[in-house]
Amino acid sequence: MSALGGLILAAPRSGSGKTTITLALLRHFRDAGIRVAGSKSGPDFIDPEFHSAAAGRPCANLDAWAMRPDTLAALVHDLESTADLVLCEGAMGLFDGAGVAAQGSTAALARRTSWPVVLIVDAQGLGASAAALITGFVPDIGGLLFNRVASARHAELLDAALARAHPGLPILGHVPADPELTLPSRHLGLVQASEHPTLERFLDRAAACVGSAVDTEALARLARSTTEVPRRPAPMPIPPLGQRIAVARDLAFAFSYAATLEGWRKAGAELAFFSPLADEAPPKGADAIFLPGGYPELHAGRLATNRRFFDGLQAAAASGITLYGECGGYMVLGHGLVDAAGRRHPMAGLLPLETSFAAKRRHLGYREVTLAQGGPLGRAGARFRGHEFHYASILTEEAGSPLFTARDADGNALPPAGFAIGKVMGSFVHLIDLVSP
Repeated sequence: MSALGGLILAAPRSGSGKTTITLALLRHFRDAGIRVAGSKSGPDFIDPEFHSAAAGRPCANLDAWAMRPDTLAALVHDLESTADLVLCEGAMGLFDGAGVAAQGSTAALARRTSWPVVLIVDAQGLGASAAALITGFVPDIGGLLFNRVASARHAELLDAALARAHPGLPILGHVPADPELTLPSRHLGLVQASEHPTLERFLDRAAACVGSAVDTEALARLARSTTEVPRRPAPMPIPPLGQRIAVARDLAFAFSYAATLEGWRKAGAELAFFSPLADEAPPKGADAIFLPGGYPELHAGRLATNRRFFDGLQAAAASGITLYGECGGYMVLGHGLVDAAGRRHPMAGLLPLETSFAAKRRHLGYREVTLAQGGPLGRAGARFRGHEFHYASILTEEAGSPLFTARDADGNALPPAGFAIGKVMGSFVHLIDLVSP
């Protein structure tokens, strides 16, 4: 089978089975000896972990709204230059994007890359009406898959309706309904890949089921090489925080973008990983500490007793080492965190805020932020694009210097974001790329 580049697996809406089918196809092609790579449209941390497990290689986020053209082009080029076939999982529905103008949608990414779109249609409860649903997507898709098909008769009804409405549109397969091909979820999405003791068994079962239900050779023949060619060397998405950066990494601090960490390495920074959940202090010799987002609220009681970890953070702050926290990492730098059961747990006490998951409030959306003061992230006025997605509420917030001024994807002003006290700083925003230094 000759693979030609990239494909985007999209859907009319969330919950259509994109992730499971993408994982199944990644594992199927990997087992068939194809150099296959996964990628994910948009600011997702959880799905890429599953892509990496299924394909046996890292997954790249591609963001048509938050990334500069050169950043996106370089990532796409890296994917295609190291894999025969790239399967990119879309986000939400094909045309859903940022703000009221729906910028940066999966459809926008498809136009930027020229990768054809395969539409995954959840057929549960649908008959001939499926053709009407698909009509609005036809100009933008190269083929489709029906998912959760109840029977052979159901497949015949779907195919006949589509043949009448859109003759010639390739139907690449009918994936049967199977309750065992479901992954458990929690408040931010799927339960993390590293928490699944039987993930390999699930991936193998999914690959067998989807591989037998889909014409994978026809699907691979749809793939096309990108038109996104880097004009210049790959830019660095986020400036390195230091020369030797200690990065927290475990179940509580898992949300870091591969492009950010790789950008720091390419800039000459050394990365050393440590586990706060294992009560590890940041490695000695580090001149910067990065606490990414994750699920500290699920492990707050355990974190609160880890004195080596917190003593290490406090000693680093006292000695002038840079500490930067995003979302979950930002909350851990505060005075306390209240879990979903209402129990308060003391945190590092380095930034003037206290947060709670007992009073849940969802904060979701793209952000464009501007540095309010110069520091490790750059000069005052440097602009970044990123994403905010959390359920925590701020209980108390003392006076302090904000880290960023902020706007949403439509350009509307938002309250200042985060805090910066000396070289200790953080916010709820996950930074994705610079807009301007």
